[in-house]
Amino acid sequence: MPKEYPRSQRVGDQIQRELAQLVQRELKDPRVSMVSITAVRVSRDLAHARIYITTMNEEQQQAAVDALNHAAGFLRRELGKAMRMRVIPSLKFYYDESIAHGMHMNDLINEGLAKGVADDPDEDSEEDK
Repeated sequence: MPKEYPRSQRVGDQIQRELAQLVQRELKDPRVSMVSITAVRVSRDLAHARIYITTMNEEQQQAAVDALNHAAGFLRRELGKAMRMRVIPSLKFYYDESIAHGMHMNDLINEGLAKGVADDPDEDSEEDK
């Protein structure tokens, strides 16, 4: 029976907390000033971590990903000091498009609801009363 909360997920959660502090306090690159870490997915063997980020400024998203991937070695070394694990996963940063996708879906739903309320065939008309 698999565990409810596997070690790779626990390690990913800890990496997310530590990286959020490191990015905020240690990185001086202005391209990563408004970055949020939304998720960390760690492989089962704990050798690789995929870190998903979002930015407040959509125009700077690729620059932020490039800057974080460039600083991955530094961040990995600092994670090693903070987490005291035998093996620290290699870090690869990606832009998290789920938030933009969710906002797009929300807009579509709201548009459909607004259109549906205006064109609702189930409304009682004056003729039915």
